[in-house]
Order: sequence, then C-alpha cells, then structure tokens
Amino acid sequence: MRIGLLGTGPWARAAYAPALAGHPGVEFAGVWGRRPAAATALAEQHGVAAYDDVDGLLDDVDAVAVALPPSVQAGLAVRAAEAGRHLLLDKPLAVSAAEGRAVVAAADRAGVASVVFFTARFQKEPDAWIDEQAAVAGWFTARAQWLGAVFTSDSPFAASPWRREKGALWDVGPHALSVLLPVLGDVRQVAAAAHGPADTVHLVLDHATGASSTLTLSLTAPPAAAGADVELRGEAGVALMPGSSEGAVPALTRAVDALLTAARTGRPHACDAAFGLRVTEILAMAQSRLTDGRN
Repeated sequence: MRIGLLGTGPWARAAYAPALAGHPGVEFAGVWGRRPAAATALAEQHGVAAYDDVDGLLDDVDAVAVALPPSVQAGLAVRAAEAGRHLLLDKPLAVSAAEGRAVVAAADRAGVASVVFFTARFQKEPDAWIDEQAAVAGWFTARAQWLGAVFTSDSPFAASPWRREKGALWDVGPHALSVLLPVLGDVRQVAAAAHGPADTVHLVLDHATGASSTLTLSLTAPPAAAGADVELRGEAGVALMPGSSEGAVPALTRAVDALLTAARTGRPHACDAAFGLRVTEILAMAQSRLTDGRN
C-alpha cells in the first residue's frame, strides 16, 4: 500500500513520518502540507516526494495519513475518501458532529477503510488491559484523569491554535473516552460538566451498562502533576490501567497494521471513523453542557 502524509507539524514530524517511513508493509509515498517549505523539508528528511497540492498526492497513493488540526482533517478526509483512498486519521476526528458524520458518510460511500489513532488503543499494555476489562462484568464506576502540561511547559504543541481554542476537552478527552467506552459502554448522557483551572474540565458520564465515570482533563497541569490514569471499581474489585512501555511511533505502526488489515478484509476496526464520530458526539455533548453552565 502506498500511503501519503498530510501535515508537517510537530506530530507529523515526531510520529507519523517516522512510523510510515519505518513500516515494512507500506510505501511512504510523499508529503503535502499547508506550508510548502515545511513539506519539502520533511519529505527530504525521509527521501520521499513533496506535493504542492492535495490532489496530486491523492492521485499517487492508496491511503492517506492525516496529522492536521481536526477542523482541517475532516474536510481533507472527505476529499480523500471520495478519491477512494483509505484513511489513517488522528483524534479528534472533527470538532463538530456534522463534520464527523460527513467523514463517516464519505468513507461508507467509497467503501474505504478507516482507523482513528487513539494512542492508548494501539499501545500494547493499555490495549491488552482494555480488552481484559471489557470482558469483566459488574463495573460500578470509573475515574479517568488525563493531565497534560502542554501549556505549562516547553511542549512543541503549546503554540497549536486549535488546542488553544478547544482545550483539553477536545485534545485529551478523546483519549479518555477511547479507554472508557469499550469497557463501560456508550455514554447515554453527560450528567454534569464543570470548568476547573484554565482549560481544565470535569465531566460525569452515565454509561449504557449503568456504570458512571468521572473525567478530569487538562492541558495546563503543573509538569510534576502531569500524567494519565484510569481506575475501575466494581464487583471484581479495583483495576488500574497500566502505563505503556513504548512511545507513539510503535503505536502508530500498529495503527497502520490495523488499516492494512481493515483494507484487506473489509472488516471495520474498532477504532474506525464511526467510533471517532461517536467520541466527537460525546465531546460535543460535553461542550454544550459546559457552555450552558457558563451562561
């Protein structure tokens, strides 16, 4: 499979390009970016072609990997699907349910495979833990904390306009939901939502299994307090999500594997665009709650 990369920012440079270049099952075909000079530099680093326009890249590939802000990603994902290209997308799928539905509809019409890269779902230890807990009945409640120090450190993502605008809810909220939904079931309602310091938000979710969960999400945590943890409590006792022994590149390599398998078999992956849409819908529900609470 020939795969092209859309995007040239820190995430594209640190994770996507190395994962594509090092994957033995795909041919890294080229790079397109909104900044042509950055696309040329990244392409030269990996010995691939730089494209001046998206259509030129789409003509030369079987699939695209997208490392762009979600509002940009959604439109380009529709464009790529309509061209018959498989989709490796990043979270969140979109910043509105309508944009997310457009991506899913385009992928369905074209019959292309899609995978949304929720990091924990492609890291060995967390993913195995999620599968194990999903098979356990009787979970009563869960607590998830995803605390980043993006805006309180020298993070390369601190200058990201969309993160500045949308905050932790939309950046790390998808990670928390990607862990909780397979275990506790769909979210029936966002029972409560409140603002904390800076971009921090607190959510209470009611799940289809009858369990509840609480989420604390932030990109402005003190660096010493940053980290992610998930705790489940129920009839089986207490379960804590393990950390990962690996970084983003090996996880992205598995996401590429998942896309290859979905494209070959025609069977949707658990983290396909439809799952990404559901996460987007829940985030939109939470955003509405937060907005109502502010008024």
